[in-house]
Amino acid sequence: MDSPSDDVVAYRYGFLGGPYDTVRPDEPGGAVAIPFLPLRSGPNTLAVRALDRAGRSSGETSYRFFVKSGRAPVAHWNLADPAGSATAAAETGTAAEAGSGVTFGGAAPSGTGLASAAVLDGSSHAYLTPGGPAVADPRKTFAVSGWARPAQTDRTMTVAAQDAGDASAFALGLDARGERPVWSFTVGGARVTGGAPETGEWAHLLGVYDAETGEAQLYVNGRAVGTKAKAEPGAGTGDFQIGRARDGRGHHDRWHGGLAGIRVHDRVVVPTEAAELAHRKPRSLGHWSLENATDGASPEQDGGTPLKLGTGAAIHRGPDGSCVPDLDPDCPAVPDALVGDGHLTLDGETGHAATSGPVLDTSDSFSIGVVVRLADAEPSRPMTVLSQGGTHTDVFKVRYEPSEYAWQLVMPVADEEGAAEVVVAQVSTTEGEEQRLAVVYDDATDRIRLYLDGMTSAEGTADFPDGWESSGPLQVGRARVGDGWGEYLRGDVDEVHAFAGAIDDGDVRQLGWGVEPCLC
Repeated sequence: MDSPSDDVVAYRYGFLGGPYDTVRPDEPGGAVAIPFLPLRSGPNTLAVRALDRAGRSSGETSYRFFVKSGRAPVAHWNLADPAGSATAAAETGTAAEAGSGVTFGGAAPSGTGLASAAVLDGSSHAYLTPGGPAVADPRKTFAVSGWARPAQTDRTMTVAAQDAGDASAFALGLDARGERPVWSFTVGGARVTGGAPETGEWAHLLGVYDAETGEAQLYVNGRAVGTKAKAEPGAGTGDFQIGRARDGRGHHDRWHGGLAGIRVHDRVVVPTEAAELAHRKPRSLGHWSLENATDGASPEQDGGTPLKLGTGAAIHRGPDGSCVPDLDPDCPAVPDALVGDGHLTLDGETGHAATSGPVLDTSDSFSIGVVVRLADAEPSRPMTVLSQGGTHTDVFKVRYEPSEYAWQLVMPVADEEGAAEVVVAQVSTTEGEEQRLAVVYDDATDRIRLYLDGMTSAEGTADFPDGWESSGPLQVGRARVGDGWGEYLRGDVDEVHAFAGAIDDGDVRQLGWGVEPCLC
């Protein structure tokens, strides 16, 4: 920024969407240069005004420019090679030689598009290397990322690193040297840590070094963790390593578990890209529209496991259009279905519907939605609309609690009688009308959310760090109570839709209308 006037003492500027700030030249009338990191591609505009000593402003000068999409990785290994392979093919860069402690064909993180993963056994032969550097100069900006699934969390292990003489220029992995294990990114003597590794759970890790700011940053599952740290990388470059790091003792901190999708960029990976790299697309597990029933069972829309109707449960069919009550006095008045042509009606005493086995893997991210209408404006007792059980208690249940005038999501922390429960709630202000409920458990962020009519709140959200696996079937209209069943729902239920993975707010708002969410 510069001005022909020697009276200018400051420049007020702003980029489209920010940041906005004021900067001052070293001396009046001087020019000023500022760094700017665009966080999205596309058109942008810089607008500047010059200010003199009296605070008077010049007219605004604007400069329009176009930000291109970020460059592709300089090195990329999916690690989805066929079982028995001795090398990992490179999407970009040089193929990586695999040690004998690497096995290809392992299970990949679901929802990522990766077909399989490499499994490293933690031995001295558990590594892959292209035999050369992936980061040409660690003193310049770079980013390294990958999917990691630790088989243990009680020892320090490396996802990716690069040799620099007898040390490592940088390393991304798991640090178990503190009171609890954390994910870690080290570069130039700086260390950023955060997140909570879990044995057998996939996580996406991204370490970024920005030479412009001199700071290192760590992302876990698409979210920044820890505190940025000032780093001073050295000039040494050596071989890039997958699954091990180097120090004066040679290579060590070998990875034990699964790895996939290793990428190296020669630029900053911005937050939106970090979220995209870590995204796992949800998958539909079942959609019960409850339009009809055959032999006491309502079918799943795509031919999966049906919901078997218990005593006190029936399918209500809406008007078939054969007559119009207003025109024909003999035409019976038939209430409309909640959604579509039919819904499930439950008597509040024994009425329920259930699958033959578990639908949701509750140890991992899951989502489920339902449309419900209570028969009574002011119920006298709690009533459950959805639950799925373990051996001793329900893994989760969604119930109406009349004393709170609210829908609650109840999730015990363990499969034990009397286990502590995490409860979130959404106050219901609608009586006698249909309501759309949804539950989302995001294992990557260890959060549960309860939605009412497409909206959630602080009261509807909570931490839930350790999801546990369900062994019981999906239940509609009842919950586990002691050694038996209870909290039977009196009312109507429709559009039960279950997913593997955490669906986003936009998909939640699409639930309960008889259409499939996009699952973007």
